[in-house]
Amino acid sequence: MQVIPFELEGEFVELNQLLKLVGLCDSGGAGKAMVASGVVSVDGQIESRKTCKIRAGQKVRIGDACIEVRAAG
Repeated sequence: MQVIPFELEGEFVELNQLLKLVGLCDSGGAGKAMVASGVVSVDGQIESRKTCKIRAGQKVRIGDACIEVRAAG
């Protein structure tokens, strides 16, 4: 499994933007499509809200990749 660390600047990042920021898709729109297709999970649960707020400490999985969201600093 590929682990992708992400340092969060601020309180949260929207799920579709997170996928774009770590390079798993080319745009926020492509991120929304990935979420809508049901292949993205947050903390082990399939997430269907495209702009779900992702906070430090959460893990986002898509395919063989796991994004570990950490607080910056």
